[in-house]
Amino acid sequence: MALSRSARRPARLLPLATAVAAAFSIAAAPAASPGAPGVGDPYFPNLGNGGFDALHYDLGVRYEPATGRLDGRTELTARATQGLSSFHLDLQKLAVTSIEVDGRRAKFSRSGDEITVTPERPLEEDERFTVQVVYGGVPLPLSGPIVFGSDYGWMKTDDGVFVACEPNAASTWFPSSDHPGDKATYDIRIDAPEGLTGVSNGRLVDRYDEDGRSHFHWRERKPMATYLATATIGKFDVRTGTTPGGVPIYVATDPKLPTGTVDVYGVTAAATDYFARVFGPYPFEETGAIVDDMPQANFSLETQTKPVYSAVRSESTIAHEVAHQWFGDSVTPRNWQYIWLNEGFASYAQWLWDEHKGTRTAAEAFRAAHAARPAESDFWKVKVGDPQRDTMFASAVYTRGAMTLQVLRERIGDRAFFKLLPAWTKQHRYGNADTRQFIALAEKISGQRLGGLFHTWLHTTGKPALP
Repeated sequence: MALSRSARRPARLLPLATAVAAAFSIAAAPAASPGAPGVGDPYFPNLGNGGFDALHYDLGVRYEPATGRLDGRTELTARATQGLSSFHLDLQKLAVTSIEVDGRRAKFSRSGDEITVTPERPLEEDERFTVQVVYGGVPLPLSGPIVFGSDYGWMKTDDGVFVACEPNAASTWFPSSDHPGDKATYDIRIDAPEGLTGVSNGRLVDRYDEDGRSHFHWRERKPMATYLATATIGKFDVRTGTTPGGVPIYVATDPKLPTGTVDVYGVTAAATDYFARVFGPYPFEETGAIVDDMPQANFSLETQTKPVYSAVRSESTIAHEVAHQWFGDSVTPRNWQYIWLNEGFASYAQWLWDEHKGTRTAAEAFRAAHAARPAESDFWKVKVGDPQRDTMFASAVYTRGAMTLQVLRERIGDRAFFKLLPAWTKQHRYGNADTRQFIALAEKISGQRLGGLFHTWLHTTGKPALP
């Protein structure tokens, strides 16, 4: 091997060259800087937190229904995505007692719903770290036009609490990076007065009574968005088993509710197995439901593995929430502007459920929905592909989203359409996605250019003509 001229430099100069190179490397390393207070979601700019990726939450909540007080301890494991001199956590109203980063006391300050944490030393890019927050207070639900005009979040009931947090209320009961783009796994430990049941996501891994208190430890091993976490507490009758297809099932029902109207357990089991054949394998370890007596909440929510219902809801609603386990829970929108990927798909699943049951075809449901809304209806004024914050749960996002899928099905044919749905859930399983990616996959599988179809049905106002 021939030596280059630089390789023949005098040995006495090597220490100096090494020192200069090391100094240059240190100088070139990016300095630590504060993480952003939000991820820049167009609807909720300050939700989530820049500078780190949440990996796992270990939540401990002790709740006193008599006073409404929650005492909590959250340990978040995360990875720094930049050098961090400080970072933010989302927490609404509750008071923080202490924060530690990697076991060392950290300084913290508060501005509204943002907690700024300054660790004892800066965190390096790609460094894994833990944050432990001790906090407490009386959580309050959120209100406003976002969720059908209903309160949502941490909602006190006669015997406990009903917890349904979409889109931005998880941070009313635990400090977090409260945005669907930052998913993590969870351990959730619930401490409640003896005689009450605490129900959460995933599988129940431990349960015991001690000193007049009941303790429940739930574990969700698959990534979950914060808004899908629940810690619903109350008096429940619990039924467990497996679906005919072999998926473990856990259904908790408030004993005050009337029985015999809808078989929540049976419908949940049947819908789980049916959608597993249509959308691909069920993505989680358990399916189920939490059926509470909460008349002030006029909605249900697809909390991961166990949707929460504020009353005994219809078979069609149960099918909707079960379908969300694929569309919304496993495959989660990158930002809230893509919410039609949740609601349009789950609404279309209701039409598929009717088709499966022999009630009516999806094509019949589509044409009936189209005919029922005159051209001058406000329904046609919402651009469901980007519906805006205060109308993100408008009925058009649900039904026109479902219409879009039926138009797509009729354009590309059943063979391509029913190949597309499980391909989509497989491609983005446990991750985040957006409309552009769905269109790209639909075009790849169908071999057709579909931009015009999606533009007409998702991004224009006015009543489109039937295909």
